Formats: sequence, C-alpha cells, structure tokens
Amino acid sequence: MRNSSVTGEQLANSLQALGIKFILGGKAGGEALHQKPAELIAALAQSQEARLRLALIPLFLEHPEFAAYARPVAASLGARPRLMLQCYYSAAVWLKQKHRARLESLPGAKASLPDLFSRVLGIAGTDDPDLNLQLLAERHQELGGEKVNWLGTYHHAAQIWLRGLEMQHVRNG
Repeated sequence: MRNSSVTGEQLANSLQALGIKFILGGKAGGEALHQKPAELIAALAQSQEARLRLALIPLFLEHPEFAAYARPVAASLGARPRLMLQCYYSAAVWLKQKHRARLESLPGAKASLPDLFSRVLGIAGTDDPDLNLQLLAERHQELGGEKVNWLGTYHHAAQIWLRGLEMQHVRNG
C-alpha cells in the first residue's frame, strides 16, 4: 500500500473531518480520505512528517473501530512504516487503559482497543499500562535503532488528544 501522493494537508484535513484536533491547520471537509480508514492509516504511517505519523495514536484513541484495519494495513507496509503503525497502535491500547477513569468522565467515552501487536513486537504485556508503555518504548527504540524518547512521545500525543476532548466537553457544556 503506497500513499506517497497524499499530502500533509490532506491528512490534516482528514483528521479534522474525523473530529481529531491533533494537527494544527486542518480543515474539516473536502477530503474523502477520512472515509477510507485503511488508506488513511497507511498514509499516516508512511508520512515523512513525524507529527502526522504520531497522529496514529489519537486516531486509534478517538476511533477504536479503526482497529479492524490495523493488521491488514500493517501487513501491506514496508518495515519502517509497519513498525511505526504497530508501536503507535500499541501505545494507543495502553494509553487508553491508563486514562480509562479520565475518559469515562467524558460523555461518549469510546470502546477499548484490542492488543494486536504486543506479541509481534516481542512484548509480554502486563496488567500495568505504565509498565507496558515503558516496555514498548524500549522495544521501539531497539527495533527502530533511533535514540528517541518514545515514552515521552506517546504521552505527548495522549495529552494533546485528552486536552482537546476536555476542551470540547467544556464548550459543549
């Protein structure tokens, strides 16, 4: 699955159309990509922009029904985009568990996400989402070969998403 023709603006607009206010500048409407979850997930995973790849976390947090597309899309991707998708999806799984109480206090709390990739990534998941996130970050760094603070990256994505949800709840009163 190759989506090199999808622009960053199209991805930002598609996220906005799905109600995900993670990327600044996106405008709702005009993009049909949000109606094609598999193509959207693949395009985000293959993006050259880190902020767009990171948007996979809030995408899965906001739309857990997109989990159905995660495995087939991952199987269609090259090694690096596949790793990003698997790790960011797994981060969303454990971030959702970690913030369960906070999410339940908001109207329209979404369903949980099934753990699809921990075995593939070689992570023996536990009942502790914080420990799982730490193990994932270490494994992400090991498999990706980059010295990146993945744990901080995962938390950053979740915090932006949660703030947006809470602000929307306040506005909707």
